[in-house]
Order: sequence, then C-alpha cells, then structure tokens
Amino acid sequence: MVQTRRGGQGLDDLTSFRQETRDWLATNCPAAMRGPTDGDADICWGGCNWQFQSDAQRDWMHAMADQGWTAPTWPTGYGGGGLTRAQEKVLTEEMARIEARSPLDSFGLWMLGPALLQFGSEVQKRHHLPQITRGEIRWCQGYSEPGAGSDLANVQTRAEDAGDHYVVTGQKIWTSYADKADWIFALVRTDRDAPKHQGISFLLIDMASAGVSTRPIKLISGASVFCETFFDGVKVPKDQLVGQTGQGWEIAKYLLTHEREMISGGAQGLLGGRSVMKVLADAEADLKDATLRAEALACEIDTLAVELTLDRYKDMAEGGQGVGDASAMLKYIGTELNKRRHEVMMRAGGSDALEWDGVHGTLAAEWLRTKANSIEGGTSEVMLEIISRRILGLPG
Repeated sequence: MVQTRRGGQGLDDLTSFRQETRDWLATNCPAAMRGPTDGDADICWGGCNWQFQSDAQRDWMHAMADQGWTAPTWPTGYGGGGLTRAQEKVLTEEMARIEARSPLDSFGLWMLGPALLQFGSEVQKRHHLPQITRGEIRWCQGYSEPGAGSDLANVQTRAEDAGDHYVVTGQKIWTSYADKADWIFALVRTDRDAPKHQGISFLLIDMASAGVSTRPIKLISGASVFCETFFDGVKVPKDQLVGQTGQGWEIAKYLLTHEREMISGGAQGLLGGRSVMKVLADAEADLKDATLRAEALACEIDTLAVELTLDRYKDMAEGGQGVGDASAMLKYIGTELNKRRHEVMMRAGGSDALEWDGVHGTLAAEWLRTKANSIEGGTSEVMLEIISRRILGLPG
C-alpha cells in the first residue's frame, strides 16, 4: 500500500507546517522564479525534449519535484507530497505570498494523474505518475475528433484487437501541444457494435510510435497551440489500457471534471493569471473613469468568489463527496470571467493594447486566445445544459 506523509515532513500542526514551508520556500525558490510570468516563455511544461529557459527554472522545478510538491496531495510512493488538503492550501498561500511561479504545468498533473490514481493499475501508477511529477514526460489529450467534439461519445478512432496489442486508426483534433508531447491519453472505440457510450476504451499511446503524426492548427492569435493528430495503424500494447475494455466513457467523465476545474482556475488555470487592477495600474490606465473602474473591481471581486468556490469544492472532494457535475459550473464561470477580464484590460489599454510584436505587449494575442476558453473542455452551451438539467433539475 502506497503511503502518504502528513505535512511533507511528519508535521501535523498547520502553524508549524506553515513556518516550515515558508522557510523551505525562502531557501529553495530562486529570486528569478518570483513575480508574474511573462508569457509562455516563463512556463515550464517538462518532457523529454524540454529545454529549460534558465538555470533558475530548472533548479526550481527539480527542488519542488524532489519535495513532492509538484503534486502536493498525491501519495509519496507515486512521487507526490502526501499532503492533506489543508496543508496544500497552506503551501498555495505561502507560494502566493512570495509570488512563486508554478514549478511545472502539465496535463499529466491536472488530468491524467487523477484518472490513473482512480482507475490505473498499480504497475501503471508506479511507472507513469513519478515521471509526471518529475516533469520527465509531457502528455497531451486525445479526446475531440472532427465528428466528436461536444458529442464526445461519438468517437470513431478505432482500436482493433490484435492479440497482445491494439491497432489504432483514426484522427484527433484540437489536441493541445500534441507536436511537443511525448505521450497521449486517448479515447478509442474498441467495440463498434456496442451502444456508443459503452464501446469506448481509454488508451495510453507513445507519440514516438510508428504511425503517429501531428499537424499544428494556426489560430487567429498567430499561435499554434492546437494540433491535428493522426493514427495510421499504430500498435499499442494491451498493458496501456487503463481500466477495463469499454470503461473509457466512465474514465473520460471523471477526467473531464479535473480538466474543467483546471480550466476554471483550480490548477493555476485561467484565474491564476494577472490581476486586472494590477495590469491597469502598470499600464497607467485612467482609473478615474468610473465605469472602467467599476468593471475592473467587479472582475476582481468575482475572481475572489470563484477562487473561494473552488476551495469549497476541493474540500468537499477531499471529504469524499466529489465535484461531479459541479465541474461544469466551475468551468463555465471561470471561462466567462476570464473573457470579461481580458475585455476590460483591452478597453483600458486603448490603442496601446493593440501592440502585436511581443516586445511592447502580448495583451491582444491573449485576448484573442480567451475566445477558445468557452469551447475547450466543453462548450459553454454544453456546460449550461449540464447545469440546468443535472444541478438545477430543470426539464429538458
């Protein structure tokens, strides 16, 4: 049985743990890793081909991984910190106090890891989870297809049983960072005769496998975050099946609750960005404009309210209640709020906010990028449908 450790070093008292954490951060968080990030260059994604942007970024990620704090609440035997939810909150607060940057951003941490902890075999957990916490493997998500976006259960990528392995053929789309990922967790159809929700399985696929290829999709912002991913007769060992054959939809729904929480801001997501008021102050915006000031303050207040709501649901999840359908509510408000925040910042910046060269400003590109927030992880319309029917109990 994998054990957890309380307090990271056997300390149960939160006051003592806070002081210990504060001292550890003071010693181990480099000065260069404190303060707001300046775009993607300051984000550490990890992976086999990852190039650290500085010695400080490398040292910070390694220090946090050695402490188990890239995944604070995961069991220590899988590379985590074994912290309780209360201790994780203390760590988050102490990192925020010194403006410490996230040591590692990862779909493995945010989405795959929780799914493996819930459904993975012991061999899969011990093999994959420590690599995720150490930033050694970069994962991407293979869910959406050209004909299976919001109707995710309409997955057509097929995995044919070939004895000791599957042969995977099909296409995924909107695969974030697929061109940079080492592995992909994907939904595949293993039974074409079963009802569509029951014939889906969950596979882990090495992106270096013969027959896997990717193609970036250019966005209006000029970035190529999303990709098309193609599987042309890819052989996947059967030990890379997570859970049971046909259990993919159950695993997918569980993983989506974590993805939506991440998008809403629960894992340094959207709401982990810059303060609207700070951006306006740095830009020397005219805060004498009462309308602008009121809108900016409303965004700040709503951000705090969402963060408190996220904390409440995390506490409920630790108590065994789970987040479930409430993840749709969190995702909806988080994405809509992030779009509002960027609208206010663009208005406040005036013509200066239109700078596009990445030297004088990146706000315009970031504003355009937020338009995808209400699509990725489930469209806002789908989230509202879930909220109305499953949370509020309204008729269809």
